[in-house]
Amino acid sequence: MQQTKKNGVLFAVLVLFAINILNFYDRHVPGALVEPMRKEFHLSDMQIGLLGSAFIWLYAIMGVPLGRIADSGSRKKLLAWGLVVWASLTACAAIATNYTVLLISRVGVGLGEATCAPSATSWLGDLFPAEKRSRVLALFMLGVPFGGALAYFCSGPLAQAHGWRAAMVLAAAPALVLVPGLLMLTEPRRGASETNQSAVARTSVWNLLRLPTMWWIIASGVFLNFNMYAIATFLPAFLSRVHGLSLASSGIATGVVFLLGGLAGGLAAGYVGDFIVRRRKDGRMLCAAIAALIAAPLSYLGILQPAGSLLKGIALFLLTYAVLTSYYGLVYSAIQDIVAPNQRGITMAIYFMAMYLCGASFGPLLTGRLSDLLAHRAAVLAGSTVVTESFRAIGLQRAMLIIPIFSVVLAGVLYMGSRTITSDIARRQMPAFEPALSSD
Repeated sequence: MQQTKKNGVLFAVLVLFAINILNFYDRHVPGALVEPMRKEFHLSDMQIGLLGSAFIWLYAIMGVPLGRIADSGSRKKLLAWGLVVWASLTACAAIATNYTVLLISRVGVGLGEATCAPSATSWLGDLFPAEKRSRVLALFMLGVPFGGALAYFCSGPLAQAHGWRAAMVLAAAPALVLVPGLLMLTEPRRGASETNQSAVARTSVWNLLRLPTMWWIIASGVFLNFNMYAIATFLPAFLSRVHGLSLASSGIATGVVFLLGGLAGGLAAGYVGDFIVRRRKDGRMLCAAIAALIAAPLSYLGILQPAGSLLKGIALFLLTYAVLTSYYGLVYSAIQDIVAPNQRGITMAIYFMAMYLCGASFGPLLTGRLSDLLAHRAAVLAGSTVVTESFRAIGLQRAMLIIPIFSVVLAGVLYMGSRTITSDIARRQMPAFEPALSSD
């Protein structure tokens, strides 16, 4: 019986992990296909950025009501319907005849994917106790680099051989297997993994928002997602323009950055997070702050590598991505430390709404706008009336320097959160969980 239960838990983790891989695969496909789409529809970098931002706006706004459903209804049914919607809309991009249709398809993908994080993270929190959550959530969030890497590995070469539309159709196909697999799972009881059942007591959303740590975590998500989505959207284009890689080669190089960097960062975060939390309650947040600070010089040096230093530049981007990815296993488990099990869905939805609306939506958009402005400025300074591809390379390289700046800010925000989390954890573990403003 015990072995059967363990096998059921393992199968659930694997299915949810696979769904998250597809979640981020479909999310990052446009980033892998930036250059052919830009050239076919004659798009600016700002319009490319808007494809990511429009997706994010609906994703973030719809996440809140969907998070409520995840806390009170069937997480399995919610996630299954979301998977069907986002896979279908991903495939529909293949029939786009203009930029407007392409934009609408990405908005629809955002609606479907908004079901994934609230449902899956709440589900996993009920399968594992607090001292093991860093590892399982870090594993789940390896879907970010794995999904992104597969999108770039597969989409770039496939688009070069058969066109970008074929790459969009391929991105939707795994849903045909994952939806039946999801429906086979048995959903756990809310709070099943809690040892302190008094901590399961539900509080109002407003009381949750009175937690100082929650605000610091929300702010950290804004700066983290700005950087992650700027990298995801523009790294293939950056490698093509600055270092002269082909569409297929830039996709493979970006895939290496996502896969190796994400794997290293995610695994390290899981083990470090579960190790440090046994010794100090603020350890996860402190480790995340240190990692963000390390990302600043790494990203700065990676961006400024000249055309002849491709391997060095890729290595620096890989290390940058690794330390930034460690955020997920460290901070997501910290969120579950301070909120009740039956409010994890809505908490994650509120957190996601802020981090995506204020961070991820501006990462591609603002970076793209800066790239256009700086490319135009470079052309003017050179006395040219035409913004050539060489000026576009200069503009994008300079625009991406916003990434190390925001990495420093991210480190500061996470450090401030580490100063309040110990008292917020203690309040949650009280018999009557009534958060109040911290005196820390």
